[in-house]
Amino acid sequence: MTERTYYSDPYRRRFTAHVVEELRWEGHPAVILDRTLFYPASGGQPADRGTLGGVPVLDVVEGQADDLRRRDIVHVLSEPITPNEVEGEIVWSRRFDHMQQHTGQHVLSAAFEQVLDADTVGFHLGEQSSTIDVDVADLDMEAVLPVESLANEVIWDDRPIDARFVDEEAAAGLPAEALPDVSGRIRLVEIPGAPGAEEGPFDLNPCGGTHVARTGEIGIIKIVGVEHRGDETRVEFLCGERALRDYEAKRSMTARLGGMLTVGTWELDEAVGRLQEENKELRHSERRLQQRLLDIESTQLLEAAATRGRYRVVGAVWEQRSPRELQSLARKLAEHSDVVALLFGINDRVHLCFARAETLDLDVNVLLQKACGELGGKGGGRPQVAQGSAPRADRETIESVLRGLKAALAEDD
Repeated sequence: MTERTYYSDPYRRRFTAHVVEELRWEGHPAVILDRTLFYPASGGQPADRGTLGGVPVLDVVEGQADDLRRRDIVHVLSEPITPNEVEGEIVWSRRFDHMQQHTGQHVLSAAFEQVLDADTVGFHLGEQSSTIDVDVADLDMEAVLPVESLANEVIWDDRPIDARFVDEEAAAGLPAEALPDVSGRIRLVEIPGAPGAEEGPFDLNPCGGTHVARTGEIGIIKIVGVEHRGDETRVEFLCGERALRDYEAKRSMTARLGGMLTVGTWELDEAVGRLQEENKELRHSERRLQQRLLDIESTQLLEAAATRGRYRVVGAVWEQRSPRELQSLARKLAEHSDVVALLFGINDRVHLCFARAETLDLDVNVLLQKACGELGGKGGGRPQVAQGSAPRADRETIESVLRGLKAALAEDD
């Protein structure tokens, strides 16, 4: 069995070991060593990264395949290494980050239990942030702030953390919850109560992860989000350097926004509120102006409309006119009796919108299908209004289609 030296010395960064077995793991070369500092993915904590004999370690897993006779640690490599004594080195920044996040999870979970009587039922240590799932529904940020406050008090007390192995008999007499159903020695992680207080441990739980030696090394815990998940709440949090990076990113962003709005960062919410009100008024003004322009344009189009049989036909082709504008204009024109609107807009595609007055007995969808057929497009709608689109075509082609539609209306008399 591989000796797991990350338990006895989680702060160590380099080690030497002997290769005891070579194998393939999911298509990659891999080795089993007699001892290792590499932590394998387990219990919600990702695996360490680093090198063995100068070769990058892609993954570290606990080998439980049928062809492995013992529960060893498999080091998955980018390329084979010479089997013999090798030097290994872990990526310390990743290791220490995981130690901060995992120890922070213990502190935060214990704080949830004490403040809200909420048990942690899930944990995930992600690349950007970490989450715990607690068995209380619909928690919001206001409810979890006292939990965060207690967790940070424990950090700033700089309490020593005791990670140790005990046998089953010793574990049975300890106030540790959810003891794993395993035989042999059990690893416990204990965070003591407040200094000078006559109370039991703040937290005592079985755990196989890597942890810092004192709570002060966590730095800070910051809850950054809550998500409702049925009967549970998922809590997203950051510890240590991750929290510092998050703070710096948000400080930088608020400083930029303050500069753009020429206000202090403490005034940003008021400035944004004013912008929202101004934007709302501008949208109202824009809609009023668009309606006035629509009225003017529809009047001009009606004045230039051609009579075809019993219909007054408004036909037009525009460059860079959106489908929404075509629809608004077509509906406006169709408010007038005896009017048929045949409107085209040329963008990356050709857009068509046809409409007719309610008083007319005409199916403009039939006209739309005819136009789309000639232009190689598709569309549909009701007898009173129909829309479609076709591949981009030149203006002359579209105007030819429009002339054909007008001629067909002239014959429908």
